Amino acid sequence: MPRPWELLLDQVVRERYPRLVAHAALVAGSTSEAPDLVQEALVATFKGRARFTTVEQAEAYVRRAIASRAIDDARRRRRERLVAQRAAAQPAASAEDQAQAIGRDVMRALSVLSPRERACVVLRQMEDLSVAETASVLNLSEGSVKRYTSDGLARLAQILGTHPHVDETVPVRATTTRHATEGAR
Repeated sequence: MPRPWELLLDQVVRERYPRLVAHAALVAGSTSEAPDLVQEALVATFKGRARFTTVEQAEAYVRRAIASRAIDDARRRRRERLVAQRAAAQPAASAEDQAQAIGRDVMRALSVLSPRERACVVLRQMEDLSVAETASVLNLSEGSVKRYTSDGLARLAQILGTHPHVDETVPVRATTTRHATEGAR
């Protein structure tokens, strides 16, 4: 007879796997690495026979593990790339075979961001998490989340040639009355 955590793991994989892979692709900036990242996060989350009671709780922990592993993997790859560049004395080739669900330009722009900027932008803007939730997922202070998100959005706007919507208020023109304009004539 399967244990409760095994049933919960099975349910998370059956019901949430596509969403988790999409989340991993955004956070990691690579659709090809996303399934492996989700697998690693699932193993890490459930290896200690997790004490989750709902699929939502389990998914939240898996998402946190995805973000943490994506940042760690990006650091490792950067170190490896720097070592390879020094050894070969030539720049590393960039990978452009990403982006199926999202436009190539957005995926390229996201790949330029630092791992933490990318994670904050994806969690805040694409996953619609609050600052507090993002801080909890990434184990950062709320101020750091705000800074990484702001810096990331500014860089994305620069790369994509767009303007970030900092203030969503609509400017209001002053209106004049008919009598005021008649007197001015």
